[in-house]
Amino acid sequence: MTPGLRWQSWLPEFVLLGLIWGSSFVFMRMAAQQFGPWTTAWMRVSIASLVLLPLLLMQSHLPSLIRHWRAIFAMGVVNSAIPFCCYAYAVLFLTTGMSSILNATSPLFGALIAWLWLAERPSGWRALGMLLGFCGVALLAMGMTGGLSFKADANGWAVMSCLLATSCYGLATAYSQQYLKAVPPLAIATGSQLGACLALAIPGLVYWPVVAPNSQAWLGLLVVGAICTGLAYVLYFRLIAKTGGARTLSVTYLIPLVANLIGVLVLGESITWQMSMYGLLILLGTALATGLLPLTRSKSSTGETHI
Repeated sequence: MTPGLRWQSWLPEFVLLGLIWGSSFVFMRMAAQQFGPWTTAWMRVSIASLVLLPLLLMQSHLPSLIRHWRAIFAMGVVNSAIPFCCYAYAVLFLTTGMSSILNATSPLFGALIAWLWLAERPSGWRALGMLLGFCGVALLAMGMTGGLSFKADANGWAVMSCLLATSCYGLATAYSQQYLKAVPPLAIATGSQLGACLALAIPGLVYWPVVAPNSQAWLGLLVVGAICTGLAYVLYFRLIAKTGGARTLSVTYLIPLVANLIGVLVLGESITWQMSMYGLLILLGTALATGLLPLTRSKSSTGETHI
């Protein structure tokens, strides 16, 4: 972070990013209900690619993308293709609030994978944070209304899909630190969306809906692609440049608040006491595991949060 940088210079973009990512669950659901998970994810990354590509060309980062295209495209599969499919499936069976709380586990998986892969041994407080966070996930899942079920198209598979997505985010962070440290962030963001677009093209076309989606589904798709992915990436990397990764990562805590408020006020969802209590436990564990609390602050890798 630039020395002496005032909070007024980064707070508006920080809040805007939280609002965008917090609302993305609603727009994903609008699209996925008619397009289905595969096509929703494919169209999302395709639209985001169209938004980011002109910016990449204007910033003259195309040579970097071409030079590292294999690693960047692989990043796109792990960081976008798989997680976006998982969330597009999960929002069909989980509330936006529940999905957003599970999304907050991304930094937990980032810390765990950094420990296992990059040998970044966590301090005692960070290890405690990981334990608390994952216990919160287990309690939240077991306390779901109606119980946790793993029958066909049941909530259990939706929960597992969210956790697969967040583990992919953590894996992608470690991967980028190993192979993409010298690559400009905009080249990674754009190239990863292009790579995800190619990876999802066949299933996206095969599962294209037989019945033409209505205008509401198209609106959800355009918003989640252009704004919640394309614009959000631009804001995300601008914030990292302005205020550093640790502070930008704290947007994790704003996303569930926004998603739950939208779920209650717009969709008529309810917030159970289990969601409140165990959600706070997950956020506390995340804060400890990522070093965002002062008593644990030290240099470490954490998982990114994308949705």
